[in-house]
Amino acid sequence: MKILVTGTAGFIGFYVAQRLARLGFDIVGVDNINTYYDTELKHGRLEASGIATASLRDNEPVCSTLYPNYCFIKLDISDRAQMESLFNTYKFDVVCHLAAQAGVRYSITNPHDYALSNLSGFLNILEGCRSVQVKHLVYASSSSVYGLNSNTPFSVHDGAAHPVSLYAASKKSNEMMAHSYSHLYQIPTTGLRFFTVYGPWGRPDMAYFKFADAIIKGNPIDVYNNGEMQRDFTYVDDIVEGIIRVLDKPATANPKWNSQQPDPATSSAPYRLYNIGNSSPVKLMKFIEALENAIGKKAVINLLPMQAGDVLSTDADMSDLEKEFNYHPQTDIQAGINRFVTWFKDFYKV
Repeated sequence: MKILVTGTAGFIGFYVAQRLARLGFDIVGVDNINTYYDTELKHGRLEASGIATASLRDNEPVCSTLYPNYCFIKLDISDRAQMESLFNTYKFDVVCHLAAQAGVRYSITNPHDYALSNLSGFLNILEGCRSVQVKHLVYASSSSVYGLNSNTPFSVHDGAAHPVSLYAASKKSNEMMAHSYSHLYQIPTTGLRFFTVYGPWGRPDMAYFKFADAIIKGNPIDVYNNGEMQRDFTYVDDIVEGIIRVLDKPATANPKWNSQQPDPATSSAPYRLYNIGNSSPVKLMKFIEALENAIGKKAVINLLPMQAGDVLSTDADMSDLEKEFNYHPQTDIQAGINRFVTWFKDFYKV
């Protein structure tokens, strides 16, 4: 089976591509390696996957020295012609779409980047899936879509029509775009609403990454809303396990779907939405304490007001994923943070 994984120079895509390659699937990974954050980290992920980054040329495949069934192509998903050529060349069976312009706060100052990657890029993915009639499209959504909804734990069966950032709005748009293609073309699509993912090789724009760097250097950390926040932190290995399980089971229509009382998470089309998280929210100050324990050093904390686009709490209702895929995260917060800090010190030589 031939699988396209987008965003393989990114955090989650890096892990997913390797896991699928180890399982024996033929993998094509793509990423445009943009400068949203340190490209040395992105190159490091590719090198750790056996991709010689010195050999990268736009639109030319470079195959892994570690996984002969995994090749990487530097490619921008928002480029319509390149994406049409990609799908026509490889005729993918399954697509795992993880590439996106990430970041809640960055979307406030750079909104056009999100329209280009998250909307135009996603449309190119959908069109590619339609052109070759893929068996399943699994794509990354976000817990950010819940926005002003304060009914926790967050359920995919509740409405999510009030996002508080353009990033969140773009992810909600992806869900609606996917539904239209599932309805029109019977393409099975599954959206995964990721809750805060952390771990080795993570994104440096994430709070835990910045906190670790600051604590190690003895610099103060900015903690918003005076630390009165909590997140459903999920270790990356647990997220990857969930993605792999979902990829193997294409979405199907809900035979009990009622158009007079529409369930947002299912449809009369082959369309599904799931939360994928840990279902055990951790208070932000507790998370900082886990970092302090792993680093062996106390944080200097600078308490600040709530930031625009942030939400107070994320808490995933995981009942659907648990029931349908037997998904149960295994990594507790201290163990996951310990692994992250060990990697961080090694990668940055601190």
